[in-house]
Amino acid sequence: MNDARQACELRPSCEADYDAIAEIWHRSASLPGVGPAVMPTEAELRGRLDAEFAAGWQVTLACRGDEIVGFLAIRPAEAVLAELFVRPGSLGAGIGRALLRHAMAVMPDGFTLHTRATNERACRFYEKAGLTVLRHGVHPRSGDPLTYYGWNTG
Repeated sequence: MNDARQACELRPSCEADYDAIAEIWHRSASLPGVGPAVMPTEAELRGRLDAEFAAGWQVTLACRGDEIVGFLAIRPAEAVLAELFVRPGSLGAGIGRALLRHAMAVMPDGFTLHTRATNERACRFYEKAGLTVLRHGVHPRSGDPLTYYGWNTG
C-alpha cells in the first residue's frame, strides 16, 4: 500500500492544535477555486478559531502519526457541517471520506453545509457521497456563488 493511501486516525482537537488547524485551513482554502477571491491570512483564520469554538464548533482531526492531515468542524446543535479541509498533499487519500463519515455518525439525523460553487472538487465529493443539492445562493459577505447541500435531511 502506498503511503498516500494509508488510513488515518481521527481524534478530537484540543487548543494545542489550533495553529495546525489554521495552517491546513489556509493552505487548503488557498487552492484555486476553493476559497474566496480575497483569502484571509493564516493569522486571521487562527484568530477566528477561538470565536468559532466558543460558538459551538466541535473539531475532529485526521492524523497520520503525529501529523494532522485534515479537520472537520461541525455544529451539532445546529446540524451544520461548517468546515472540512484536507492538507493539499493528502487530497485523494480517503481522509475527507473518513471525516465526512464521522460527521454522518455524529449527526445521524442529518446536516447541511455549503461550499463555493466554483469548488468543483468539493461539489463532486459531496454528491458522490450521497449529499443532495438543496439550493444555490450567494455568500453574504463576498457575494461568491454557493451550493447548499443536505445529508439525510429529507
